[in-house]
Amino acid sequence: MDIEAFLLCDAATEQHGKLNILGAFDHIWAKQLPAKHPFCSVATRVRFEKIEEGNHSVKIQIIDEDGNSISPKLEGSVFVQAGPGFDSSVANLILNIQGLEFKQYGRYQIDLAIDDNIQASLPLRVSEIPKQ
Repeated sequence: MDIEAFLLCDAATEQHGKLNILGAFDHIWAKQLPAKHPFCSVATRVRFEKIEEGNHSVKIQIIDEDGNSISPKLEGSVFVQAGPGFDSSVANLILNIQGLEFKQYGRYQIDLAIDDNIQASLPLRVSEIPKQ
């Protein structure tokens, strides 16, 4: 399997096999704590080889600097099957998150696990807006 895209963004959609991404980012600026980000999406595009056809578990976890999960359980599965004459298949996965809350400023990480193995990680920083 190959992770072709794994992004935190403002929004994402999937249409006829196309993954559409709007506003990828890795930094959130906040006036105060706790900081609540109203809406974002984690967009993932994974290519599976023909030999990997079948059901695969998918888990996304958002963790703080201390390794604690700050998000609810984000788990699911995807069934992959390459079409006739194709040697691979793509799965576009979109997770929409509302009201993500950060209790402290600092570094966070978003991990993508497929079949219980971490395949990709994204850094995310939450910073205080400088006072003027």
